[in-house]
Amino acid sequence: MMTEAVLVERRGHVMIVTINRPEARNACNEAVWVQCGNALREAEADVETRVIIITGAGDQSFCAGADLKAISRGERIVPEDPVQASWGFAGVVSNFISKPIIGAVNGTALGGGTELALACDIVVAVETATFGLPEVKRGLVAGAGGAFRVVRQMPRKLGMEMLLVGDPITAARAFELGMVNRIVPKERLMEEALAIAEKIAGNAPLSVQASKRIALHLVDGRSVEEEAYWTLTANEASVLVKSEDAMEGPLAFAEKRAPQWKGR
Repeated sequence: MMTEAVLVERRGHVMIVTINRPEARNACNEAVWVQCGNALREAEADVETRVIIITGAGDQSFCAGADLKAISRGERIVPEDPVQASWGFAGVVSNFISKPIIGAVNGTALGGGTELALACDIVVAVETATFGLPEVKRGLVAGAGGAFRVVRQMPRKLGMEMLLVGDPITAARAFELGMVNRIVPKERLMEEALAIAEKIAGNAPLSVQASKRIALHLVDGRSVEEEAYWTLTANEASVLVKSEDAMEGPLAFAEKRAPQWKGR
């Protein structure tokens, strides 16, 4: 029997969305993208759902970014359906909803995993979690919102260091920089995330949703404040992906050698 790529559970007014691919470090494939995205749209339409928690199965990885093995097999990551594709990486990063989203980061969150955390409104992480945007080490760009969100959610120069150096940081450092709200032992992760969710759910739901829309400048299901950034990201990525360096980075990674950059 095929295992569901995403598990959805409801506890009162809280929806828990779990990326359920621990054998692949919860990497995002097309099924994860569609199922996470559908869960968020369902939560937005359901008056009884007031908060969403996103986490990963197991205790090793929150999300390891895109499933490179699936890509190497010729499988799609981005859905063909244009509406689903517009939801962004993992069906979340540009799927703008009014219901608050809490990221319960249970392990490694690199590349798209960090971008998924950056897309959450509140983040609780285990002590062993790590975050990072290593795309520059692969000849790529943090195209799922990371390139602009990291410098807006953290002190600018420290965000630039994370973006341009590409090295991972610990949960403790992420907390110091404001990327993470709370750090807890792994056995208390969901307890803490649920405690926050239940406090939010205990508030007036329309007030909570209006507050999020104001804070993030959400209008008619789109982020007015981020539109120019998404356009710029798409334009830069479309040029970069055609470069020799963009091909060299993943190849060098697969061959376990240092990349030979050419700047073209």
